[in-house]
Amino acid sequence: MNVVVCVKQIPDPAEPGSLDPESKTLKRDGKLILDESDSYGVEMALQLVDAAGGGDVTLVSMAPNSEMSGLRTALAMGAAKAVLVSDPALKGSDALTTAKILAKAIGRAGDYDLVLAATESSDGYTGTVPEQIAEVLGLPSVTFAKSISIEGGTAKVDRQTEAGYDEVTCPLPALVTVTAGVVEPRYPSFKGIMAAKSKPVDECTAADLGMDAGSVGWAGGGQEIVEIVTAESRASGEVVEDDGEGFAKVVAYLENLKVI
Repeated sequence: MNVVVCVKQIPDPAEPGSLDPESKTLKRDGKLILDESDSYGVEMALQLVDAAGGGDVTLVSMAPNSEMSGLRTALAMGAAKAVLVSDPALKGSDALTTAKILAKAIGRAGDYDLVLAATESSDGYTGTVPEQIAEVLGLPSVTFAKSISIEGGTAKVDRQTEAGYDEVTCPLPALVTVTAGVVEPRYPSFKGIMAAKSKPVDECTAADLGMDAGSVGWAGGGQEIVEIVTAESRASGEVVEDDGEGFAKVVAYLENLKVI
């Protein structure tokens, strides 16, 4: 069984982030780490391959400056290889453009039975890229998986909901997004860390994927961030001192807000 996992490499959340003064986007010119939300997908993929009795886990990522630190972490966990898309022309790509690029990279990764992704990234939170990838690739998509099992050519997924979970089945290949906590990600061993250094990473550009420079980045997204402002501080609340008639003051306050 071959599983592709979409992983994002992000600035370390433990360190203060900064914005690019020109593009007004998060700076990504330093070391990037594996998004913690993607570690669950990597672990799930490794367990599914083990349960199937064979196969490979391939990583797919898009990052600037040929950054591979986060990929090496996932490779040290046990993934076999990776495809990294890195190209200055991709700067400013919106969610849909990112999905199209990752879909091309997934195709470059070779034959696959399943594509896994997090429900959303920790630095973007759009929550739309995985479903857009599924649409581009023409795959069935199941979201918010709390467990996945494979039987023959069918994926059986317990999909988490507010009321519990739904039992969903779909044919393979398919794209499934997994929730945080679905499994306990393993820590890379020293042996795994050393082995990761020699595992193949296929680095490619937008042109290598057959995408025109005018269809990616700021040009392809057709968007511009014009201003970033600090959120207003929350105003202090009104203090009601109970002099025996405090309830009446509270009622009057709520009436003024038209809450009651």
